[in-house]
Amino acid sequence: MIEILNLIKKYDDNIAVNGVTYSVSQGEMFGLVGPDGAGKTTTIRVMCGLLQPDAGDVSILNLDITKHRKEVQNQIGYLSQKFSLYGDLSVDENIEFFADIHRVKNYKKRRAELLSFTRLTPFRDRLADKLSGGMRQKLALACSLIHKPKILFLDEPTIGVDPVSRRDFWKILSDLLKDGITIFMTTPYLDEAERCNRVALMHQGKVISLDTPSKIKSSLQRNTLEIISSNIRKAYDVLRNDKDIEAQIFGDRINVMIQDYKKEFSKIESLLQKNGIAITSKRLIASSLENVFIYLIKEENYKNTDLTIQ
Repeated sequence: MIEILNLIKKYDDNIAVNGVTYSVSQGEMFGLVGPDGAGKTTTIRVMCGLLQPDAGDVSILNLDITKHRKEVQNQIGYLSQKFSLYGDLSVDENIEFFADIHRVKNYKKRRAELLSFTRLTPFRDRLADKLSGGMRQKLALACSLIHKPKILFLDEPTIGVDPVSRRDFWKILSDLLKDGITIFMTTPYLDEAERCNRVALMHQGKVISLDTPSKIKSSLQRNTLEIISSNIRKAYDVLRNDKDIEAQIFGDRINVMIQDYKKEFSKIESLLQKNGIAITSKRLIASSLENVFIYLIKEENYKNTDLTIQ
């Protein structure tokens, strides 16, 4: 359904997307994951024919996006990062407008199905400007589905959405997958990435890991040591200043990526004790995708630093 080969996109001298390669199969939910500025939005906009690539091949539905842009756009749905519907039109009118754009003649039955599907039927006469953030996103999704696209592109669809609406949105996406639609989404949320069939972790325009979430997590062959201490902030500062210790802070606890528990915990405990910090609790936990991603980003930064020094 999607084939990307050595995609490069520049803005003046800044390389936003740097040699990205991946493919997406029919019926798959594929997640492009990374922090702000990683190149996610640029990548998805190139795939949707909204930006021209500077180099590389982009094939959507076996069509070259640079040569068959309109044909591709008629067969895909796109939910942009920003709310792009008309605030002075009602829910019904917005869906009708997008049906007209895609030349969907008998859209009323389809609209009723989508309103029911997104649970917006009771609000069909409400202006889009009067909807909550979560309801706006569901309306935008309904508009992007009115023409029954084969691929749905979602650019950070749950940013700024409350937890309940996020859960509803994911339930809708799960139901779409059951119907065989292919979903390509970008997200900065690692918990959302865990729901995807496969994910590409993106950092500074490059894909630094690509596989299923479980395989990415197991690829490092490391466990995570969770530590709670008497002074969590001081403990974190002490540990992160040791180049051999990979420490990450999450609220009131520290996660440390380790390979040899006995050897590495002894060093951590000794280091903290020398700084007057007591460990009040510790346990080994399974590494999350977030743990692994942070580790990989730091490793990538170390590589780039070494190359600069050389």
